[in-house]
Amino acid sequence: MTLNREFTRRNFIVTTAAAGGGMALGFYLPGAQVLAAATGLEGAIATKPWMAPTDGAGAEVNAWLLIAPDDTVTIRVAMNEMGTGVFTSMPMIIAEELQCDWGKVKAEYASANRNLKEGKVYKWMVTSSGNAVTRSREYLQQAGASARERLIQAAATEWGVPPSSCTAKDSVITHTATDRTLRYGELASAAANIQLAQEPAIKTPDQFTLLGKSLARLDTPVKVNGSAIYGADVRLPDMLFATSKTSPIVGAKLKSYNFSAIKNRPGVHSVVEFQGDNKATGLRSGVAVVADTWWRAKTALELLPIEWDYGPNTHINSKDIAQRDLEVLNKKTGAITLDEGDALGAMNSAAQVVEAVYSAPHQAHAPLEPLGCTAQVKDNRVDIWLGTQRPERALQEAARHAGVAPENAYVHNCFLGGGFGGRVGRSEVAQAVEIAKTLGGRPVKLLWTREEDMNNNYYNPNPMARFQAGLGTDGMPVAWFNRITSDSIFYWRGWKGIDGAASGHLDDMPYRVPNKRVEYIMRNKHIPVAFYRISPNVFMLESFMDEVAHASGKDPIEFRRALLGDAPRYLNVLDKVVEKADWGKSLPEGTAQGFSISETFGTVVGEVAQVSVSKRGEVKVEKVVTALDCGNTINPLIIETQVESGIAFGLSALLYGEITLKDGRVEQSNFDDYPIMKLGEMPEVETHFALSGGDHWGGISGSMPGAQAAVANAIFRVTGKRIRSIPFKHHDLSWG
Repeated sequence: MTLNREFTRRNFIVTTAAAGGGMALGFYLPGAQVLAAATGLEGAIATKPWMAPTDGAGAEVNAWLLIAPDDTVTIRVAMNEMGTGVFTSMPMIIAEELQCDWGKVKAEYASANRNLKEGKVYKWMVTSSGNAVTRSREYLQQAGASARERLIQAAATEWGVPPSSCTAKDSVITHTATDRTLRYGELASAAANIQLAQEPAIKTPDQFTLLGKSLARLDTPVKVNGSAIYGADVRLPDMLFATSKTSPIVGAKLKSYNFSAIKNRPGVHSVVEFQGDNKATGLRSGVAVVADTWWRAKTALELLPIEWDYGPNTHINSKDIAQRDLEVLNKKTGAITLDEGDALGAMNSAAQVVEAVYSAPHQAHAPLEPLGCTAQVKDNRVDIWLGTQRPERALQEAARHAGVAPENAYVHNCFLGGGFGGRVGRSEVAQAVEIAKTLGGRPVKLLWTREEDMNNNYYNPNPMARFQAGLGTDGMPVAWFNRITSDSIFYWRGWKGIDGAASGHLDDMPYRVPNKRVEYIMRNKHIPVAFYRISPNVFMLESFMDEVAHASGKDPIEFRRALLGDAPRYLNVLDKVVEKADWGKSLPEGTAQGFSISETFGTVVGEVAQVSVSKRGEVKVEKVVTALDCGNTINPLIIETQVESGIAFGLSALLYGEITLKDGRVEQSNFDDYPIMKLGEMPEVETHFALSGGDHWGGISGSMPGAQAAVANAIFRVTGKRIRSIPFKHHDLSWG
């Protein structure tokens, strides 16, 4: 019998498929070569995405692309692949202008170290807020166009003809008058040395031949066959393993620990202590156990006697926070973020006033791959391997904790097993590097347990908001007042001023009301908050808008349509989703449709959710129809998958997601008490486009909060019960 100690995810997939057990029943997994052949993507992505998928031969025409003698084009991606398809969409932007053979395109991560040393040659390297296309499209097009013109110039020089007499297509330059051709691979070295007198103009959307097509993702083969290297998969020679435990209450301090109780356990190497609760770095007080395997480190840490000084925050409880928030909303005036007309005066004279208080809890990012980082500190240099949404910040963190110059820090960016705003910089880099400093040059892989990931999070803010709408005699709003109290993400990032993220979607709502006022009261607790894939403000706003429509006796669609008179993008999306969902169609008893519309990251999203509720209160989201306007598309297929995954994420948060505090500490620890939607709960999803075109490019993350409101509004139409707080698991939805 042979014992395989290197049992990887890929081994698991292949073995379980071959075994024909219950888990693999009816499941066909093609081999790597078969899958690559079927998709035409063989070798498009290296299993280690920070390493070039080519052998390095060829010429770098510019920092963004390398062309090999066989015409292979390796395109560097500065954004981070966490399931959103940037390893395909970013290369597509460059390839559109480069006029290369898409079948010969490969991709790899751009180097954060090079970006530092060469004056931000890769521009923006933060992947968040749906910004991948919106921030980088223009300069990626320019990079592709510049490389194309250099290749044309190289061919024209070779033939002694004007560049204007040559064309580029499918990685070939052709002299149109003589039909002579040269391949990109033959021209790349010469093209790399050419300086253009001026940069060429980039294409407009009406000239695109590649962008806008639904192409298979380049990273599909390595992810399906299990060979893709995520942060949790990294293996290095002579590597040690670690896991950590930080203070159970933010602000608590480590008093003592007894290493002698575990030091003789098999494989245990050492214990490393972390001091301080630094808001800037997020490094909380705690300890890590280092061992020769991760499991041995984990089990030893569980047995390590630890004493904590819990500090001043042991009295904090979620119920008390909610009560105080309500008192604040009733008594205090907030910072004014929107003031048009005389909202308070018009409210006093309104024929009818509709009022409600909405709230949402803290929620955890909870990526399926818990956070971690592999680090090595050696010879005045630090190397880290992890999946991160901000490689430049990770580089700076690693350099600071290793005590080396940033130029001597190297980030080897891996695939991300879920980001959602939760991998923009927590304490995994700081912890891993602090551990690595004690190991005399040996690398160490730190991986948090699920429990540690849940405890040591930067959570979604938990807002509470009071809404008031004053209606005229015609039932239409004449006054709108909104006061919200919430944690500030900006506060935890050291920024000053009003937190626009906290009042977003409220003070910039698209609805025309002559008198509007929005106030924000900042309320920060001891637990840190950060950006999260969903803004609960959309759920609150669009749910209350339905309340107002109901109070006015109007159809929620027509009510909104009347308030969107000068917002053509919204109206086009509204018309499209209403048509595709067949709004108002006859449905069985206990089934209804709900609607929402919102704009997130420059993309307008309208959604109709079809929901059934049994008389016992069991909810089933049957279908979600989405229409969106992001202006233009790079790859419609990727957008559709993002909408589908976003709805799954949003509905999980709506139905179940909740982080609560008791005695200052987070109560939830794993997916048993922080559940996510199961496969059988996933609704059918349709995605439709209502594109406005032009020079507008929106991000694709807006399907999540809108789906939440649409589901809530559908539930009301069945049960007559208005749900004003998340998650829904706490509400009795029985009816009849």
